[in-house]
Amino acid sequence: MEIFVGIDVSKKRLDVHVLPTHAEYTFENSEEGRQQLAGRLSEVGPTLVVLEPTGGYERNVIETLVEKKIPVAVINAKQARDFAKALGKLAKTDRVDACCLALFAEKIRPEVR
Repeated sequence: MEIFVGIDVSKKRLDVHVLPTHAEYTFENSEEGRQQLAGRLSEVGPTLVVLEPTGGYERNVIETLVEKKIPVAVINAKQARDFAKALGKLAKTDRVDACCLALFAEKIRPEVR
């Protein structure tokens, strides 16, 4: 079974959505929180993790995932917004964003970078 993960990154939090299970997690955007995230994702074994740039707050998250050999793609924020609009997801919450990013990973399958 393929697993797709979306992570909405903010200064203080990482909101995570996993497909197809629709499991949701929240971690602090701190060294400890990023390690907890990586541990959880290593257990899940995702096919692809997608996140969008958020003013640099994503850099340490990406670094942690790459170190743990978790496949991650960073997509353009405009692509993410347009995709969410196409799905009719007009609400802008961290949980909704994480879900939309997971759906983007599943349907579009951007290249791992």
